[in-house]
Amino acid sequence: MAEIVLFHHAQGLTEGVRAFAGSLREAGHVVHLPDLYEGKVFETLDEGIDYARQTGFGVVKERGLAAADALNGGAANGLVYAGLSLGAMPAQELAQTRPGARGALLLHGCIPVSEFGESWPAGVPVQVHAMEQDPFFIEEGGDLDAAKALVAAAPGEAELFLYPGKEHLFSDSSLPAYDEDATKLLISRVLAFLD
Repeated sequence: MAEIVLFHHAQGLTEGVRAFAGSLREAGHVVHLPDLYEGKVFETLDEGIDYARQTGFGVVKERGLAAADALNGGAANGLVYAGLSLGAMPAQELAQTRPGARGALLLHGCIPVSEFGESWPAGVPVQVHAMEQDPFFIEEGGDLDAAKALVAAAPGEAELFLYPGKEHLFSDSSLPAYDEDATKLLISRVLAFLD
């Protein structure tokens, strides 16, 4: 059993994010779902990104870091940090900077490792999942390049999985972008990682 902190994407803590967490719980894992938007959920990705921009991406990220600190009285060792798109930002920072991290799951997003340190920490496995034609993920100098660099820099500890399609938040069953087949495969890979 793993204990996971799962950070939501830019549309907020949607029913699809809750369902994704539920699929991990059904497999016997403990999943914490911090709400980085203080109860706000947005109909579109653009609205969610606008909210994050107005609030400040740094503020949103700090809410995620504070939520992780609040677990176990601040002794949040042994956690797997997971994030969907925007949520990959606090997940990746925590995995890279917090002693005792057990792993990282970066879904629909990846940031250059240099953003949070000199290298990926030894002994912290990580998976990155995205669609191969997702315009948010594949833009030049963006997430795909960061993910490839991470895999190259952490051989044996980092894996990149690309799925057919062009949707960004394909693992959220409450959104039009949802892809059931890709999500089933993603969840099977995530569960194997957690085991």
